[in-house]
Amino acid sequence: MRLDDLNLDNDGAQLFKAALSTIQLHALQRALAAQPRDQAGVRLSDIPELRPFLNSAGPVGRIPALTLGAGCSPVRALLFDKSAEKNWSLAWHQDRTIVVKQRLDVSGFGPWSIKSGMIHVEPPFDLLARMLTLRVHLDPVSVTNGPLLIAPGSQRRGRIPTPEINGIVHECGVISCLADSGDIWLYATPILHASGAAVVPNHRRVLQVD
Repeated sequence: MRLDDLNLDNDGAQLFKAALSTIQLHALQRALAAQPRDQAGVRLSDIPELRPFLNSAGPVGRIPALTLGAGCSPVRALLFDKSAEKNWSLAWHQDRTIVVKQRLDVSGFGPWSIKSGMIHVEPPFDLLARMLTLRVHLDPVSVTNGPLLIAPGSQRRGRIPTPEINGIVHECGVISCLADSGDIWLYATPILHASGAAVVPNHRRVLQVD
């Protein structure tokens, strides 16, 4: 299957080529320039320069807003990099946590955790099933530098027990989410995904927003 043929409704993922212009991409890079460069992943919070990008009328936020509506808003943001110094892999899994402003003991929400000073919680799965995740590529990502892997269609399987993950990946198949700088991948938050270590490591900076 060609990457351009993937569709959010059917496959749970879609590629938006050249979603950011060169000027917008450079502005986004400047907004993230102060973040640590010696970590594989950084949890982001309180970066005013990001808000114009992520609101529903911005160059990034407009993409999930096409599906979720103008009232959508980010609940978690991370900056990933993969390089020769930070070459990591990630097993197949579903993302299940969001960031909230404060802890309120509401039925169905939990367990709770604190990561990088931010309050994280696992919400009910039906909330996750109504969420989207996007990945904004600041650098190109090729098949050799550890791209995101997804199992198309797995977002329709609900909450997947760990022992069943490998079997469902085998049924659904695997797509490598290759990209150029300025491309954006949009996918259903519950989709099964993974990432292998880079064979030829290069900087692979990705802004991920749920």
